[in-house]
Amino acid sequence: MHAQIQLPSLAETAGATAIALDFETASGSPGSICSIGLAWIKDGQVSHVAHRLVRPHDMRFAPSYIAIHGIYPYHVEHEPEFPAIWDELLPHLEAVPLLLAHNAPFDIGVLRAALTHYGQPWPTLSYLCTVKIARAVWPQLDNHKLNTVAAHIGFDLRHHAADSDAAACASIAIRATADAQATSLTDALPGWSIRPGRIEPGYHEACSTLRDRAKTRSSQRLPRWLRQI
Repeated sequence: MHAQIQLPSLAETAGATAIALDFETASGSPGSICSIGLAWIKDGQVSHVAHRLVRPHDMRFAPSYIAIHGIYPYHVEHEPEFPAIWDELLPHLEAVPLLLAHNAPFDIGVLRAALTHYGQPWPTLSYLCTVKIARAVWPQLDNHKLNTVAAHIGFDLRHHAADSDAAACASIAIRATADAQATSLTDALPGWSIRPGRIEPGYHEACSTLRDRAKTRSSQRLPRWLRQI
């Protein structure tokens, strides 16, 4: 379950249109990354998958988190910390137009927290949340958790194994695009009223739906004191 899969070369992934990203953390501390999974979308399919174990900066593992992903301190004690792995990841992330994550507020929040903790600049990236995509495409599902949506599209998920989670996220995006009869994921976005999120140095805008944006505009029209109630 915790076998590492090295990153492909940039030449191997040239032409990829998106990378799905999944983090597992050692505790509730947002920057406590202990595992990273990635999956590349190229030519309408998952072309490559990678998995790296990461030594969290403080090596504090909460038992409740170990119960979720099965990663113990001994799995990562000899692994590099996040900055060394980030140096490998960043060229890949910069080579594609989109980053994908299922429940992006979590994964993008973890990424931002880790970069901030280590004093690394935020990259310039656009990203999409496949939870929002799944809600738009398959509203009939009981919920839109990763395991539920993966089962719906027939993906054999090893839940909370970061490489499998990332591959499931990528597969959801591919299937949603096909079900929308769109030529590409970005072409399908207007029909779902989804706007990509964006991070860049000193700036973050969340991936949003039309409803999200309407709520934001509505709250901004309220007096500050009323927004806090």
